[in-house]
Parts: sequence; C-alpha cells; structure tokens
Amino acid sequence: MGAGTIVLVGCGQMGSAMLRGWIAGGAAANYVVVEPAGISDALLASPGVDALTAADDLADALAPDAVVFAVKPQVIGDIVPSYRRFARPRTVFMSIAAGTTVANLARHLGDAAIVRVMPNTPAAIGRAISVACANPRVSAPQRQLCEALLAAIGESAWVEDEGLLDPVTAVSGSGPAYVFLLIETLAEAGVKAGLPAELALRLAKATVAGAGELARVATEPPARLRENVTSPGGTTRAALDVLMGEAGLAELMTRAVAAATKRSRELAS
Repeated sequence: MGAGTIVLVGCGQMGSAMLRGWIAGGAAANYVVVEPAGISDALLASPGVDALTAADDLADALAPDAVVFAVKPQVIGDIVPSYRRFARPRTVFMSIAAGTTVANLARHLGDAAIVRVMPNTPAAIGRAISVACANPRVSAPQRQLCEALLAAIGESAWVEDEGLLDPVTAVSGSGPAYVFLLIETLAEAGVKAGLPAELALRLAKATVAGAGELARVATEPPARLRENVTSPGGTTRAALDVLMGEAGLAELMTRAVAAATKRSRELAS
C-alpha cells in the first residue's frame, strides 16, 4: 500500500523522473508538486497530481508522509525553511541536493526525520543507483517509504556513516560522466584507427552499454569477465597491456575518484 501524500519540491530532470516513477508504481495516493516553472501537462493530467508554484500555497493542515527536495544545492537555504512547519513525527524529509549535509538540513528543519540521498543521472531511464543516509529520527517505516520512493528511479543502498557519501558521490554520482568520457574517447580512437565516425560512435556506445549490462547481471566478478575476453597474445591483451600499464587506467581512475571525493568534502555544507 502506498503513502497518502508526497510533496515534491522541484520538478526538473531528476524530480520529474521520480514523479513519473511514483505515479507508475502507485507510490502514493496524492502528489503535490511545488515548482515555480510549472510542470508538464502530461504530469499534471496524471491522477492525484496537484501543482503549486510556491511553498506558501501549501495548506498548514497538510500532513505529508514525505517531503522530497529535488532542487539545486545552491537554493537549499532559501527553499527548505518554508517547509519547517511540516516537521511532524509522521513526515520524513528526503533531499537529493548534492553536498547538502543532514546537519545543514536540520538547521532549517529542526527536530525532523531527514534522509540525505545521492542519486545519479540514469534516474532519467529508471536505472539510477542511489545511496541514502538517515538521521536517528527516521523510523523503520519511514526508511521503507524512502526505499520505495527511490525504487521508482532504480536501485538504492544505505550507509550509516554520512562521510561515505563523499566517495559515493565520486564513484556513482559523478561516475556517469566517466563512462560518457570512455565512450567519447573509445569512438575517437576508432576514428584514428580508420573507422568512419558514425560507425565508431555506434560501436563505442553499444559496447559500453552491452558490457555494462553483462557486468550487472553476471555472477562472475568484473575481473573474471575481463579475463574471459582476453586471449594470451591476442588483440585484447595488446590493448590491456597499455591500459593496465604504469600510469594506466587504474592509476588515472584512483586519482580521479580521489579528486572528486576531495571536492565533495570541500563543497559539503
């Protein structure tokens, strides 16, 4: 059985992806969207969806099961305080604003149940991986509700140590950009090796997508899958000797994730 009412604050790319998933899965009976720019006619026409342009338009008597902040971290301080009036035992606040800590949210919301989430952009196609961290006020049923809301955009996991959300951000939050760069550079290398640009890009996209799906569903670890493709003295071995050499891909990725983790900590507020 779904929740009664969910308030969604912000309905951009991530917010609209979540809302579509909630509607399709029957996550709640009612959805109240607060979005100054408005929402699409298709979402507005969905059963149980109401759209407002400002928090002041919400009735004080409203008792939402969850308030979900899907806004940019730069505006959190301006937006969140307006929802403090809904900080009641039945309501859990869930934020997907990158770098905004539970402590910072609590400064605006007071003694509230708060869940901080780091999703990633494959949410747009229901294939996100989101990692969540809850404060002690979040009850077991509220955690289950958050899991159900995150299931609408993909998989989810929980950590008890909020500090882990910095390397999480570096690995999965920023990770799609690394994969897109891999596709770009693999296609460019194909062109330099003589392939037509259109064919090289098609091969790169399909290879990364197919290998990623194989890794997702396989029972073997990625190292075993790699070994299965690699024949001694063959073409793959020749390429891996470069990629796995000194200052190769492993070293570059370690440095990249460390840099992103460091920046995440610097931006945390």
